[in-house]
Amino acid sequence: MAITQFYATGRRKSSVARVYLRPGKGNIVINRTPVEDYFNRDSIKLILKQPLALTNALEDFDILVNVHGGGKTGQAGAVRLGIARALCEVNPENRAVLKKNGLLTRDARKVERKKYGQPGARKKFQFSKR
Repeated sequence: MAITQFYATGRRKSSVARVYLRPGKGNIVINRTPVEDYFNRDSIKLILKQPLALTNALEDFDILVNVHGGGKTGQAGAVRLGIARALCEVNPENRAVLKKNGLLTRDARKVERKKYGQPGARKKFQFSKR
């Protein structure tokens, strides 16, 4: 018996999330940890469930996620993009709703690199005339 499984990758800042959707009861497991234990802020949990709420699929799938890199907020953004992309694979009609709400757009903002002769990416050392 083959288990139907849908896979997608999400990225944000330096975080990469591999998301697996399987038919189930709505359990979300991130790095072998329940979502309540992995992400402790409620705002982050809301961000994760946004694509599921828009497509009315909160209790339709079990979600397994492997995520690494970056911080918790970047990881949450990567997981959200991965879930949205996987939902498009499940049903192509979900694409219109998710795209309209901006959930299929990869946030391209990254940390700007530090330049030589400066203390940071943009900050300059204090100017001294004499």
